[in-house]
Amino acid sequence: MIIIGIAGGTGSGKTTVVKEITKRLNKEAIAIIPQDAYYRDNEHLPIEERQKMNFDHPDSIEFELLINHLNQLKEGQSIEQPIYSYLTCTRADDTITVSPRHIIIVEGILCLTNATLRKLMDIKVFVDCEADLRLSRVIQRDIIERGRGIQQTLNRYEQTVRPMHLQFIEPSKRYADIIVPQGGQNKVAINILTQFIEKQFSEK
Repeated sequence: MIIIGIAGGTGSGKTTVVKEITKRLNKEAIAIIPQDAYYRDNEHLPIEERQKMNFDHPDSIEFELLINHLNQLKEGQSIEQPIYSYLTCTRADDTITVSPRHIIIVEGILCLTNATLRKLMDIKVFVDCEADLRLSRVIQRDIIERGRGIQQTLNRYEQTVRPMHLQFIEPSKRYADIIVPQGGQNKVAINILTQFIEKQFSEK
């Protein structure tokens, strides 16, 4: 089993990179573990408090559970991956069963910030992208997918997204084995990354 960590700022194109890698490899051999599924359950808080949460701080992620699940997959056991809703900021009662695969991709903005999680990764990737393009994507996503207004999205960007990116996410780039500039639009980098994954897998 190979575990690949793919990090990068909000709106950098991580999901696109994951999709492009999956297209080039055997889909049946890959399981994707989104870091976002492991946001802490905040059902005990009023909805107003939940909506003010800082989702870009490492403390917002239940890394302990994510690490435990990856270890279970490495041992050949299936896991019950949480389902997290950005609309309610809580976890659903249901889970998603994920079975062990030859390639596990862990994708999320903060997945290179945790030292224990990094040690489980065979390949660490950082998807890089200009700040203005990331902001444009964040605005579109938050309005369409998460029910936020433009002003609310801009306020959140200034108050949490940008400062957390500078404090935690950008510095985690130094842990990456491979940096993919221009996000999911960089076909050359994605091809090289895919070849690197195949080489690592064949050597395993």
